[in-house]
Amino acid sequence: MPAVAMQDAFTTLLDDDNPTPNVRHKVVLNVGCGYRGRGPHAAFQGPEWRELRLDIDPSVTPDIIASIADMRPVPSGSVDAVWSSHNLEHLYRHEVPVALGEFLRVLRRGGELLVTMPDLQTVAELVVNDRLEDQAYVSPSGPISALDMIYGHAASVTAGNHFSAHKCGFTARTLTQLLYEAGFAGVEVWRDGFALWARARKPPA
Repeated sequence: MPAVAMQDAFTTLLDDDNPTPNVRHKVVLNVGCGYRGRGPHAAFQGPEWRELRLDIDPSVTPDIIASIADMRPVPSGSVDAVWSSHNLEHLYRHEVPVALGEFLRVLRRGGELLVTMPDLQTVAELVVNDRLEDQAYVSPSGPISALDMIYGHAASVTAGNHFSAHKCGFTARTLTQLLYEAGFAGVEVWRDGFALWARARKPPA
């Protein structure tokens, strides 16, 4: 699709569901959104925000069907925030810089990226203690073990959802390095239980 036509289609998609068309809401792109009801992070749920859902799996009825490593349907500099919850680990390692580059591309100047994923350094402590398949915590998908966090949710993969398989992983140091190498600024990385979090921004100029 030509760039102009792509921009027009994207604008139409946002306008079709805009309850206040005379107000420019901030747009959060929820990548790897999953099923409806799994909204963005609470930071992006205020009345000023509008969610745009993107996923590679058409069965979850996203607004845009695309891989996070190839988000051509989303025009450059068109969203205020990107929310990515447990997506990057589903890519091969060489695809991660490509996906981060896509996140940076679609953000407006000064826009925010918020990501979360398993923290392999913390998960490794379970493995060292021979607790590979013990329940570590309970998620909306059910009990989660170290094996699930390393290789992907086994029950989902068994049920045929191969998008759930994990192909790489991250520690705080590797994630920080990848974000800076992708061109993000103001990178903050922290741990919360078995989750690794990062916040970063597209440089304002």
